[in-house]
Amino acid sequence: MTKSTDNARLIRIARASGEEGAPAEPIDLGKRVRDLRKAKGWTLEQAAVQAGLARSTLSKIENGQMSPTYEALKKLAEGLAISVPQLFTPAAQAQVNGRMAVTKSGEGQAHLTTTYEHELLAGALTRKQMLPYRARIRARRIEEFDGWVRHEGEEFLYVLTGIVTLFTEFYEPVELRRGDSAYYDAAMGHNVVSVSPEDATVLWVTSLA
Repeated sequence: MTKSTDNARLIRIARASGEEGAPAEPIDLGKRVRDLRKAKGWTLEQAAVQAGLARSTLSKIENGQMSPTYEALKKLAEGLAISVPQLFTPAAQAQVNGRMAVTKSGEGQAHLTTTYEHELLAGALTRKQMLPYRARIRARRIEEFDGWVRHEGEEFLYVLTGIVTLFTEFYEPVELRRGDSAYYDAAMGHNVVSVSPEDATVLWVTSLA
């Protein structure tokens, strides 16, 4: 992508306290990035080199002094070898059984980019093994992307409305219509564009394990 994201709409996945009815607390992106960096034993300089960012930029992100653009988030995620959504997911802890989260229509957490409009689902649950989200596909041409989208894990795509073309690094483009689906290795480069008159909508489920 060549344009910055709307910083006011950056993804916020709440941290569940484990107490029924307890209010959710938004994750601190700066602390999350710092914890991920330290978990790898990297200095600011080393992490900045890995992510292709200036040391000063990374320092400001960690200290909450600036809201990163989507491009910066992408570079951070690639440098840390995780997906962008995982930047907003608290570190995994002991598994909790018997949990459930209900997201009513239109009540998911919004995240706007130049090519997609994401609505994150089940945002109140942490330590998830999957990240489900609904997306409106705004992109109409593959050229609207700044290279391939790729991240760790596997991904499931299900078309809800409209028609999309799924482009992947190792396969020919495939057209998918309402009710069609695809399951693929998310480390393989992939992009989706809408080829219907209206923006298509899809359900994406990304593995976090």
